[in-house]
Amino acid sequence: MNMTGTGSPCGACKFLRRKCVRGCVFAPYFCHEQGAAHFSAIHKVFGASNVSKLLAHLPISDRCEAAVTIAYEAQARLQDPIYGCVSHIFALQQQVVNLQAQLASLKEQAAHSITTAANPNGDVQSWWQSSQNQPQLDADFHGYFGGGAEINPNTSSLNNQSFGSFDSGEMQSEERQWPFQDDLESVAFRYIHH
Repeated sequence: MNMTGTGSPCGACKFLRRKCVRGCVFAPYFCHEQGAAHFSAIHKVFGASNVSKLLAHLPISDRCEAAVTIAYEAQARLQDPIYGCVSHIFALQQQVVNLQAQLASLKEQAAHSITTAANPNGDVQSWWQSSQNQPQLDADFHGYFGGGAEINPNTSSLNNQSFGSFDSGEMQSEERQWPFQDDLESVAFRYIHH
């Protein structure tokens, strides 16, 4: 009997074309239906044996988070073999800096509006016009990370920045597709529910 409870091998064993035995370390984290697709990237980047050893040495309470993290890093490493998740992290950090600047600007505008109460309609209109000129977050950012109130789980790209050289500190902006986004969300949500 296998650990999936359906009579089918787990996704990892299905990908590896081996029998899924009772106590399979992969079974709780790689379902039969989608696990093989998720595990293929993990096997390609880290190797099944290494991941098996890693999961086996972790406390059971930490394995789910480790499996999700390993899956994410493997997908990111396939997408960007040099930097993996690092380029994604830097892009998010840049978005944080941009949002902090936008917040500071809005706070300054709000303070200005409060101090100039002589013409409230003019202040609201000038605030509205200036807020329309502020850089807006890409909707894909909300959907990808689930941050904020606008969640769109059907998007599959986000504006990402790639860094040409760490020494020079130069950054190039490019549109990077993250085709594994929906897969990772399904993996993460499956683990959260278990």
